Amino acid sequence: MPRSLALLSRALLALILIAPVVGAQAHDAPSRPWPPVATFSILGYDPATGEVGGAVQSRVFSVGNGVLWAEAGVGVVATQAIVDVSYGPQALALLRGGMNPKDVVQKVWGDDPDPRPTDWTKQGRQFAVMNARGEVAAFTGPKASTWAGDRQGRYCSAQGNILAGEAVVTSMVEAFERTTGHLSLRLQAALEAGQAAGGDTRGMQSAAMVIVKQGAGVWLHNDVVLRLQVDDAPEPIKELRRLVEKAAEQRARIRR
Repeated sequence: MPRSLALLSRALLALILIAPVVGAQAHDAPSRPWPPVATFSILGYDPATGEVGGAVQSRVFSVGNGVLWAEAGVGVVATQAIVDVSYGPQALALLRGGMNPKDVVQKVWGDDPDPRPTDWTKQGRQFAVMNARGEVAAFTGPKASTWAGDRQGRYCSAQGNILAGEAVVTSMVEAFERTTGHLSLRLQAALEAGQAAGGDTRGMQSAAMVIVKQGAGVWLHNDVVLRLQVDDAPEPIKELRRLVEKAAEQRARIRR
């Protein structure tokens, strides 16, 4: 056999012998931990209108698809950090049954079976619950990525993780409390204040807002006053501001 063919035969044999081993190693390798959803959010209530809602910004794609949950006449929930999306519908169901936000937070977190304690632990979850009367409670797990925490104000709660510092959430509460006008403008002001205070240390990518009230949406049998999402943008809070202002123009036209 020519030398070149002999070398080729040995090379092919080596590939045949090695391939199953490489495949087995890849199959048996442990899954890598999922990245936490670094986020800051605000929940708020307007006693003058009865509207309740929330807004959020994060350095992840399409943050609005999992963080904010709201139901008219029931309340609003933000679930973030090491996220369990089921916290949203669970909390709304308990609120619907008459449980107060503090007890809802304790029960939802307490009943969490913590199915992935090594890489997606309940100890790192963060969520806030507000009922339709503006009563609110929040929880930040001890393993949420720093800086992480929550602060409550008059008819509002701000919470976040992987933030520049505590000033992010305190600035959000202060902005919500001092801003006047429609609830959407107050939620928007809170996000802008949080970003101005340093925001998510990883940067920006997406933002969202939802506001509900029974029968207050456009068209018949619609409880959604506002549902806005900026899924991927270099300045998502700025783009959300544009949408909030566009929605305000629409409300003004309808009133006329």
